[in-house]
Amino acid sequence: MRAETIVLHEKRDVTLTAYIQEAEGEFGFTKRPAMLVLPGGGYAMCSDREADPVALAYSKAGFQTFVLRYTVTSKGKWPLPLEDYEEAMELIVKNAEAWHVDQDKIAAVGFSAGGHLCACAATVAEHKPAAAILVYPAILKEICDLCQPGMPYPNEHVGKDTCPCFLVAARDDRTVDIKNSLMMELALAEKGIPFESHIYSYGGHGFSTAEQWVVTNSVSERVPDWVPDSIGWLKEIFGALTYKGFTEPNIAVSKNGDTAPVLAVSCSLKHIRKQSEEVQTLLKPMYDGIRIVAEARGFDMEKLMDAVGNNTIREIMEIVQVDADAIVEIDKALHGMVNRLEERKG
Repeated sequence: MRAETIVLHEKRDVTLTAYIQEAEGEFGFTKRPAMLVLPGGGYAMCSDREADPVALAYSKAGFQTFVLRYTVTSKGKWPLPLEDYEEAMELIVKNAEAWHVDQDKIAAVGFSAGGHLCACAATVAEHKPAAAILVYPAILKEICDLCQPGMPYPNEHVGKDTCPCFLVAARDDRTVDIKNSLMMELALAEKGIPFESHIYSYGGHGFSTAEQWVVTNSVSERVPDWVPDSIGWLKEIFGALTYKGFTEPNIAVSKNGDTAPVLAVSCSLKHIRKQSEEVQTLLKPMYDGIRIVAEARGFDMEKLMDAVGNNTIREIMEIVQVDADAIVEIDKALHGMVNRLEERKG
């Protein structure tokens, strides 16, 4: 591994530290996923405990890692931190080949105020990460305005182009109330954005990776699990990095099937019914299964399909016992079909 620190703005003390691991050679792959770390500190500082320790945890999992020390309030105000983020992302993409980074697999993780910046990156930035990990993030007006008035409240900006999110917090956080994470989760759920959440029984605020050498307060013994859990989640989003390269991602958790560019068995039934006749023909085994269930139970088939319309077609095919291999083949066929986002006519 080699490390280098790049000064983005000398007067504002904005730097990007890169921890770069090798690829090719003894490794059977040419690119690695990347993680951009955004430390917390109330926009008054960038915490050392939420910087290098976090980067090294993801480096161990095979990521190229980067720590952004962005503009703090004494050096400048919003939107400068977001502009620093944009510049850092542009630099990573520009140097993707030299740094052995897969441009489609750049994630970001942020803590507290850095969690706010990460949530803004996921919702309003031009260069959105492919996935965002929000650790006890500042989201709501009361805490955001306390840090620095005039910043966005990320839950109000969640939209269809928001990236998948992983949220971490402790129920007893007295600094950033748990409502911040809960309201962000609610916004993600309402917009159909894939997310995973870990709210621990206790752990307070600022636990970073929660390893004994870095944590300063009492935490549940399970809090350190969030790091490997987030890495496991990223494997679902990006595919796992193996000695041969990346495995296929799990589209069911990495995309909202109804808004993805192509179709998949992760689409809802109500959405798939708006697609072409070719799609409906492909899904005949599912419709046959629904018909059998409806007749056996005395249900009207159309009403039954309306009732289960929010279920994915994978879930429905499994319920009506479509063969697992057939589901895989149907999914592959759907991946070759463009997702019509407007309702099918006729």
